[in-house]
Amino acid sequence: MATISPSSDFAPAAATTAAPARTRDPRLDFYRGIAMFIILIAHIPNDPWARWIPARFGYSDATEIFVFCSGMASAIAFGGAFLKKGWWMGTARVAFRIWQVYWAHICLFFFVAMTMAALDQTGAFEKTYISSLNLQHFFKDPASQMVGIFTLTYVPNYFDILPMYLVVLALMPLYMALYRVSFWLMAGVCVAIWLVAQTGLLALPAEPWSERQWFFNPFGWQLLFFTGFAFMRGWIPAPPVSKTLIWVAVAFLILSAPFGSWKVFSWINNAAPDLGAVLRKGWPLTEELRGKTEFGLLRYVHFLALAYLGWVAAGEKGHRLIATGHSVGARIWQALLAVITKVGQQSLAVFVFSMAAARLIGVVLDQAGRDVATVFAANMIGFAMIIGVAYLAAWFKSQPWRSKK
Repeated sequence: MATISPSSDFAPAAATTAAPARTRDPRLDFYRGIAMFIILIAHIPNDPWARWIPARFGYSDATEIFVFCSGMASAIAFGGAFLKKGWWMGTARVAFRIWQVYWAHICLFFFVAMTMAALDQTGAFEKTYISSLNLQHFFKDPASQMVGIFTLTYVPNYFDILPMYLVVLALMPLYMALYRVSFWLMAGVCVAIWLVAQTGLLALPAEPWSERQWFFNPFGWQLLFFTGFAFMRGWIPAPPVSKTLIWVAVAFLILSAPFGSWKVFSWINNAAPDLGAVLRKGWPLTEELRGKTEFGLLRYVHFLALAYLGWVAAGEKGHRLIATGHSVGARIWQALLAVITKVGQQSLAVFVFSMAAARLIGVVLDQAGRDVATVFAANMIGFAMIIGVAYLAAWFKSQPWRSKK
């Protein structure tokens, strides 16, 4: 649950008993909820809607939203435990979360692998769904790959976000210990690890039969996670609302779009081939800086620019997200905001479910076709399912069976 102190825009998550009452901040869960819908679209195989997600228009995408917001949420969920209960109990709290995420990853893999195998065993489909996820190695040699799955030395593509999240969470006790000495020491170590990750020295093996590494290097992505963490803890002050900063952010997003996205590049190349040729020469220069595996510098700057504009657009404490009045439009927006926020609040359950559901939605589209109406219906059904999962997860977490009559 994301909360914020009325006394500051990015307040520390922990508070003493004398702290002022906290009010709901809709921004964190709203943007995280938006990311969950985008992630579903991105993981439905050959979904035409995926051509229009943010990843097609710049360096960063919904993954950055998810990781950054997870850092902010972790500052609330775990940061207070370190301050109130001490370092050892805070570490135990993080370890319990790691345990939960680990088993979510294991269950997700085996469920998806089972469904792909079940589809192939029917013999009713021309497509081999096990191969579509490159899982044939697992089924050919399940004994050794079983060990790899449980030890995270075998991390198939499509199942790579949660392992990255596990390692990043494991770094939290280290950073909290360093922060006790100095914020600058903690920040310096965080940046140093990210810099080393850019060289490839901290790459983790993803499969024993090749040199492929984890698609999301946690030692690179931890920079973004702990940036969000530091903002929510109050270690980094909120940026000022400045017209200069707004225009700088807008200019960077626009000017970087052709280099960060094949879609924008193709538009420019078709409209102005000469300009496209110039941009094509500059494309290799951004290859390492925009790399997704190690979380390149341009992805970081691009996301910060986008996040700043989102933060400004939402207004102080997110007041622009909350519609006032009793008009039809205000009521519709209030209902929509409540739904998106609920999805953001239950992001782990929604994410795990969406990764499994996306493959099955793809199977349906393979059979039904991908015309406009079918794609619309498939995506809307997917949206409805993750919304239902969010509300169901919230209901279980409320433990209604323990409520007094």
